[in-house]
Amino acid sequence: MQHQQQGILDWTKEGRVLTVEQKQFYRDNGYLVVRNCIPQHELERYTNRFQELCEGRNVPTTMSIMRDMTLKGQKLEEKTVNKVQDFGDDPVLFDYCKYLTVLDVVRDLIGDESSSIVAMHTMLINKPPDNGKLTSRHPMHQDMEYFCFPPEDHIVCAWTAMERVNRANGCLVVVPGSHKGKLLPHTYPDWEGGVNKAYHGIQNYDPSMPRLHVEMEAGDTVFFHPILIHGSGANKTAGFRKAISCHYANDDVCRYKAFENQNQIVCHFHLNFSNSVILEGNIERRPRYGKDRFE
Repeated sequence: MQHQQQGILDWTKEGRVLTVEQKQFYRDNGYLVVRNCIPQHELERYTNRFQELCEGRNVPTTMSIMRDMTLKGQKLEEKTVNKVQDFGDDPVLFDYCKYLTVLDVVRDLIGDESSSIVAMHTMLINKPPDNGKLTSRHPMHQDMEYFCFPPEDHIVCAWTAMERVNRANGCLVVVPGSHKGKLLPHTYPDWEGGVNKAYHGIQNYDPSMPRLHVEMEAGDTVFFHPILIHGSGANKTAGFRKAISCHYANDDVCRYKAFENQNQIVCHFHLNFSNSVILEGNIERRPRYGKDRFE
């Protein structure tokens, strides 16, 4: 973590909800899992809204609904939609981004009590059963490949499992500590079955790097750094694997910069910057998350 704004990120001080140990785990590993972060009744709201979107009901004009590359031309339904992106104008899904148990952790990781936090990039990711071509997998990559508002240490992703996520249905895979490196060159991987649009992967990725499979229960949330190397495997089950996520930035520190590569231009199309929303968290202090709720 080389770009910390002096005086904002203090890893020796307890946060609003995180302990010093939890904050330092994130500092050292680039990710942190918080158990039971989102309750089941909220996950059901998001799932029901996703089903409505798959039926074409009340879809905001600013939202993108994406299909797996092998299913283009087929009608919208749960088994064909693999991502809903830019849901900032959807009142149900955007409630996730404003959920206080998420925002409290975000503030502890990229700011302090007075920081203005901005929701920058939103996704609901649906991983249907793989059709045999392995297009449901996501190559190992770094999210900063798509973003143009550094510094990286003041950006974090919150990624919440909407149902049980494990190795069989394509859980996240992370390389702990890789966020201490730099942004590596990315490209589309040369996969026999092809790769979905904007699913860039690290060029010459070394598969021998030590990886960790992040298995989660519904409501568990992993927070991770935009330089952390991560990806996900194919869904080899008969069920679905859904997750909802938001990338946040510290609006007091992060600033847009000129594009440096073509991939960020692609990202600029997907990121609905004009609809970024500043989220002011409640100053009321909430209980800390104990050791049983993180790893």
